[in-house]
Amino acid sequence: MDKVSGSGFESKNEYMFGKMDMQLKLIPGNSAGTVTAFYLSSKGPASDEIDFEFLGNLSGDPYILNTNVLSQGKGDREQQFFLWFDPTADFHTYSILWNRQRILFSVDGTPIREVENMESREVPFPKNRPMRVYSTLWNADDWATMGGLIKTNWSNAPFTASCRNFNADMACVWPSNLTSASSCSFISTAGDQWMIEELHTSDQENLKWVQKNYMVYDYCTDLKRFPQGLPLECNIA
Repeated sequence: MDKVSGSGFESKNEYMFGKMDMQLKLIPGNSAGTVTAFYLSSKGPASDEIDFEFLGNLSGDPYILNTNVLSQGKGDREQQFFLWFDPTADFHTYSILWNRQRILFSVDGTPIREVENMESREVPFPKNRPMRVYSTLWNADDWATMGGLIKTNWSNAPFTASCRNFNADMACVWPSNLTSASSCSFISTAGDQWMIEELHTSDQENLKWVQKNYMVYDYCTDLKRFPQGLPLECNIA
């Protein structure tokens, strides 16, 4: 990315549910104002999204990993984390599991966030629109670093993030002529167990460890942002 343009790519296929991951190495040094993203998104208005966004920072300060889930265009469900390693020193694997029951965000195989399907409680969940996988690098210095207080230092450009080993072997490819989600909603082989995958006891402990030690923001505790009351899912045990 330079002052003229950012960069990015998208998958050739659209997917309806899947277990997908990619290895990323983030911008070293002063990355303030930049956002490196790995995410799923549907086309059209009121889109669905599942987001990993890495918010750049000044040299010596840690990246913030922002996660979010949008359904029917409704988002505002951010959880943010510091990482327990330097994401600029080497490649690390960032994974999204998306099935009808839940969405799991994982880093190097360690779950950091789970979003359960609570449609029965009138909480929107992305399950009706196919999504492509994207990775982008762009300037967001109006909000990315300290709420936009720290701007991108263009003397450090071009900014470079690296991606490799994208994997969507465990995912349902959406045929271009398909009009129903039905063919991506059943278990056909033992290799499709990701369609019903959930957190086991050890994974739940790892999730609690990450959220206790590395979570720096949870929308479900932000009373200033939601003065009329927290979103419905925040109050569902």
